[in-house]
Amino acid sequence: MYTADPARYEAMPYRRTGRSGLKLPALSLGLWHNFGPDRPVETQRQILRCAFDLGVTHFDLANNYGPPPGAAESALGEALKADFTPYRDELVISTKAGYLMWPGPYGEWGSRKYLLSSLDQSLRRMGLDHVDIFYSHRPDPETPLEETMGALHSAVQQGKALYVGISNYSPEETREAARILGELGTPLLIHQPRYSMLDRRPEEGLLDALDELGVGSIAYSPLEQGLLTARYLDGIPEGSRAAGDSPFLTADAVTEDLVGRLRTLDEIAGSRGQSLAQLALAWVLRGGRVTSALVGASSAGQLEDSVAAIRNLDFDEDELARIDAAVKA
Repeated sequence: MYTADPARYEAMPYRRTGRSGLKLPALSLGLWHNFGPDRPVETQRQILRCAFDLGVTHFDLANNYGPPPGAAESALGEALKADFTPYRDELVISTKAGYLMWPGPYGEWGSRKYLLSSLDQSLRRMGLDHVDIFYSHRPDPETPLEETMGALHSAVQQGKALYVGISNYSPEETREAARILGELGTPLLIHQPRYSMLDRRPEEGLLDALDELGVGSIAYSPLEQGLLTARYLDGIPEGSRAAGDSPFLTADAVTEDLVGRLRTLDEIAGSRGQSLAQLALAWVLRGGRVTSALVGASSAGQLEDSVAAIRNLDFDEDELARIDAAVKA
């Protein structure tokens, strides 16, 4: 039987999510990759146990995570049953719906039919009666936003979610989503944007909108699909994501110019006593505007290295200027 580390809450900082009462750990565990049948079950359970022992109380999923789609939720369901039943009330579990999950006209996007059907399926896979956060994973250009937000509101009214969030919405869409949800009586809790040292798009109005609305944020891909780690400092290694057939990071993206910038960032990280990955995570969390950063892990050791980023989340102006110069070189 797994027994959680009694010291699990001593080091991890927890940040309030917008104006809500919910606090999230500075680092959350994303189950996007590494939780499908191609990975050993024991390794998956070790990662989850390690996360919780380190104070990572938030596990983030979506209906299509795996591979194959649904596998990550099923894997978490088995782990919850085996290890975390006594700790359910200490966990924040989130899932999403929006991308393709099953064939036909009701298997993706943002209709009420799809979102609520998907949530029911997610709950069955995880063996839960509710999730803590349910997201609209992406805006639907053909479904009225009132319908999509109304479905999130219904999930809360039905007791199947405690809070709701959105992901990949523009600043304008975020403001409108927050307005609709506010009128319904279910506040928008959180937005999940892609954000890293190499992808600054949330700085183009989204973070300002979230501040004004009192909505939290959780950054995905803060390590930019592994680019912001030591793995690509000498080009593309065998067995890496860029060396394979991943649609999210291709070999063409790893240019000589990019590798040079990564090496400069690695030097800055070294001057702070951090790895490049730790620097990237600390940078996303700097200043407190981002509630939490999502990290993936293929092993417990990799997760431990990421969590060590919390030891130094402060930057001086010179460090920030050097990072900006390296990224924009």
